[in-house]
Amino acid sequence: MKKLLILPILLLLILTSCSSITVHADYDKSVDFTKYKTYAYFKAGIDKVEISDLDKRRILRAIDEQMAAKGFTKSDNPDLLINIFTKAREEVNVNQFSAGWGYGWGYGWNPYLMMGNQTSVSTSTQGTLYIDFIDANKKEMIWQGEGIGYLTNQGADKKDQIVADFVSKILAQYPPTIAKK
Repeated sequence: MKKLLILPILLLLILTSCSSITVHADYDKSVDFTKYKTYAYFKAGIDKVEISDLDKRRILRAIDEQMAAKGFTKSDNPDLLINIFTKAREEVNVNQFSAGWGYGWGYGWNPYLMMGNQTSVSTSTQGTLYIDFIDANKKEMIWQGEGIGYLTNQGADKKDQIVADFVSKILAQYPPTIAKK
């Protein structure tokens, strides 16, 4: 019975560890975040982001959804300007297993050591998404969220879900909870 309970928990841990996104946030501690109610995008900054227009729209759409859920509205005269920045890093993993003739614990021939060399190479892309909140009047960054995770190329629906996960986990950090002294 205990084995049956452990299997689903183990499977859940494996699935969540594969799709994990690490988030961090930094902010100006002197800012009163309750005064911000409206936002717009910082077009000059977003135009410089070197990703496809489709991915930009995915990110902006996910930000719109999260900001609406937090009670913010888009405005032509915003309190906040939102900028994004992305970067990607390709990782190459090489695993090599060698077996063959050789000496080990004792003398003689071992049939299990005749398998030869096996090498496997896999690549993955680690992506980082930064979301910056800028005070529209002062033109100063007041909050920055960062999400780091692995990207996959498994179709548009999968990309939509990955982007939504990145954005929701990053913006879960906003507004910052400032500890009372």
